[in-house]
This record gives sequence, structure tokens and C-alpha cells, in this order.
Amino acid sequence: MTNILFAASQSAWTKYETHLTTALDATGLDYTLATDVPADQVDYIIYAPNATVQDFTPYTRLKAVMNLWAGVEQVVNNPTLTAPLTRMVDAEGLTQGMVEWVTGHVLRHHLGMDAHIVNPNQTWDDTPPPVAKDRPVTILGLGVLGQACASQLSRIGFSVTGWSRSQKDIPVITCLSGPDGLRHALLGAQIVVLLLPDTPATENTLDADALAALPDGAVIVNPGRGTLIDDDALLAALPRLGHATLDTFRTEPLPKDHPYWAHPKVTVTPHIASATRPDSAARVIADNIARAERGETLHHLVDRAAGY
Repeated sequence: MTNILFAASQSAWTKYETHLTTALDATGLDYTLATDVPADQVDYIIYAPNATVQDFTPYTRLKAVMNLWAGVEQVVNNPTLTAPLTRMVDAEGLTQGMVEWVTGHVLRHHLGMDAHIVNPNQTWDDTPPPVAKDRPVTILGLGVLGQACASQLSRIGFSVTGWSRSQKDIPVITCLSGPDGLRHALLGAQIVVLLLPDTPATENTLDADALAALPDGAVIVNPGRGTLIDDDALLAALPRLGHATLDTFRTEPLPKDHPYWAHPKVTVTPHIASATRPDSAARVIADNIARAERGETLHHLVDRAAGY
């Protein structure tokens, strides 16, 4: 019998219970799934970092922790967690949702849609936008989400440059890395999309120096993490930039007195760019547990040293 503990909020359990049961049944496993399995009998934990479980020491036979979220920054450095940790990588839900959100907002800024949607002066400006190949887009972060977004934007016709801490090789994408690569990636970017993980090494990736490298009128799109941007530096740079569409913030919900809310060059969206969908996420988790029980390597293992 494989014992699986669901360690997340009651509302999450309500959303996931049926989907997880269906997905686990499909694997053929002999299992129990509950929110109250005795600690010394737990084989796997399906986990949200805001769960009450913070000390993993009592879970003496734990084989792995399956994070429900893509981000693992709140659990990866927990010293009591010695079992393997996986992050959520869900092509059907999370990845597809991110691709749709990023593509939509990149096209919004590329086409200048705001000027036509809100046009109180009834201005008739028939200047056409450039075609996609003439609008350089840079994506910072070439993990699963970054690569998926880069590929989609490239298929539309955009000239896409991607930057990551370690060098990547992705067809039709110009891949850069390292500090010099970051500056080069920013210098020619008319639209910048941030999809880096939240780690000490990525904090304030867009600081005053990085923002100064962007050309006038450049647009920033951040569905990654709020810590990737130095907020004060961005506010200071906005007069010469085109716009910033921000989905993630250091404090969420974004405080009502935050200057982003009222700034005419900022769009705030409430962390909706990509979310875990219970039906498809349940299949990812069930398949991974089944892999582990067959003695196979887990998918989406977190690199503790890298932090993601």
C-alpha cells in the first residue's frame, strides 16, 4: 500500500481530491490518499508550501515531496526536507496558460492595442505597427515556461532572443547567457518578458543598470516573479519606457497604495498569468508517483543547489 498525504489548504483539497483519485486510479496503484496520514506511514506528500507541514523530520519513510506549484522557493531551502522534491510542470494547464498570457500581452503591446481600446479624443492615427519580425523580443529565463513562450512567439514571426544563467541551444532562438549576454539581450529588446525563477541570484535582475540598457519605449512584461524587478528603479525608468505589464509582485495582493496601481504606464494583473489546473496537475502528480513506485527516475526534480 502506497500512502499519500495531501498537505495543502482545505480549499485545495476540495478542488483536487476527485481529480487526484481519478488520476491515481488510472495508474493501477494500490494507495491511500488523505489529509491525515500518520507521519511515520507517509510515502509521498502532495504539497503546497503554505501548508501546516513545515517540519519533515517525522516523515521517516518519505520517498518524495510533490510540489503543487511551479515555484519552490518557499520550500527548497527547508533543512528538514531531505527527500527528493519535484516542482509542478504541467504542459496542459500551467505551461499552456503561461503561453497564452504572454502571447496575448506581447501582441497587445506590439499592435498598440491600448491606443484604440481607450481613445477618448477619437484620434484617427492610421500608422500601422511593424510586422512581428521587426519587433525584437527578449525572454529572460529559458526553463520550461520560457522555452514554450519563446517558441510560440517565434512561430508568430517575432525575432526572439533568450537569456539564461547557463547557455542553452534552442532552434530559431538566439540564446545568450552570463552578464555580458544579459546586457546584449536587453540592448536590442523592444519587449522584454521575465520568466526567471525566484532565487538569490535572480533578485533584481532588472535593476537600474539593466533598465538603462533598454531602448527608449521598451515594454516590460513580468509574469515570472516580483523579486526579478527593482521596483524603485522601474518607477524611475518608466518616463522613458513604453509600459510595464506586471503579474507578480513582492507583496501579494499588491497593496492598494502601491504606486503601480495609479501609474499610467503600468498594467497590474492579479497573478493570473499561469495557474495550476487541478485536473491536469493531478495527472502529472499521479504519473510521477507511479514512476517512483516502478523504480524509475522522478520527472521535474528540483536542483537544490540551483534553487529550482
